[in-house]
Amino acid sequence: MEGEKSLLMKLRPYAAQKVWGGEFLKKQKNITSQSAVGETLEISTLAGQNSTYKNQHLSEITGELSYLVKLIETTDNLSVQVHPGNEYALQVENSKGKSECWLILDAQDGAGIYLGFRPGVSKEVFQTAIEKGEAVNELLNFYPVKRGDFFFVSAGAIHAIGAGVMLAEVQQNCGVTYRIWDWNRLGLNGKPRELHVKKAMDVTDFSEERNIKEYFQFKENVFDHGDVLLAKHEDFNFSILMEEKTISLQSARPNGFINFSTSPVKLINGNVEIELKYLESGIALTGSDELSISGKEIILGQVY
Repeated sequence: MEGEKSLLMKLRPYAAQKVWGGEFLKKQKNITSQSAVGETLEISTLAGQNSTYKNQHLSEITGELSYLVKLIETTDNLSVQVHPGNEYALQVENSKGKSECWLILDAQDGAGIYLGFRPGVSKEVFQTAIEKGEAVNELLNFYPVKRGDFFFVSAGAIHAIGAGVMLAEVQQNCGVTYRIWDWNRLGLNGKPRELHVKKAMDVTDFSEERNIKEYFQFKENVFDHGDVLLAKHEDFNFSILMEEKTISLQSARPNGFINFSTSPVKLINGNVEIELKYLESGIALTGSDELSISGKEIILGQVY
């Protein structure tokens, strides 16, 4: 059972409608929306986009978290975009920056991501392509993806998630995105979505050593190797847990959990137990100390 003042809570996500979204997350999360849903903010204290516990905003319980956890479903390409680093974001947006990472949960045949520039693409070449209205995705690396692939996308890295992909994203708690090109399409309101070319060019990293697959910490088949630490950042760590166990919650931050297995996973803290079904999320607040994890099949994301 879940206590009113529990240190362990099952969360309901915030659903974000997107022109490139789909229907799977709507059905999976019982979301009522006439428009396609592209993102569910599973563990979020982002202003106006909080996940909730018993109709209470998560930020009211935890304060502002340093991280944010999303599920993303695409039926069309996302915009070609970039996120600022901490220094620029603080000066220009009064925000922290946004580095993020992606764990691919499913992908249609041929689906992939655009990430980083192809060799030889300079700032001048890219600026000229934008000014001429060219298809700028042709200047980017395209990586076909499959379940179990992982990429770390640092602030300053140009990117676009392609159509036909389902992924989990762990990121800094920041909502700043600079769109550079949006495939010449219209938004949900029937008008072109706003672009932010000047700001994007200010923060985009064109150095060749930071536009290659190795720089993006690429890993594959991450569900085949037991427990693994996928990402380590000052604002979040992201691990996969795959065995029944009792873990010690050492982090000074609340620990978030999301179930990537189609079988339910139980989390127990003292006399409080929650069950996370497929793609459901929960949080263990600071002071939880130890947490027991059990289930028939365990593929549990932990963010801390």
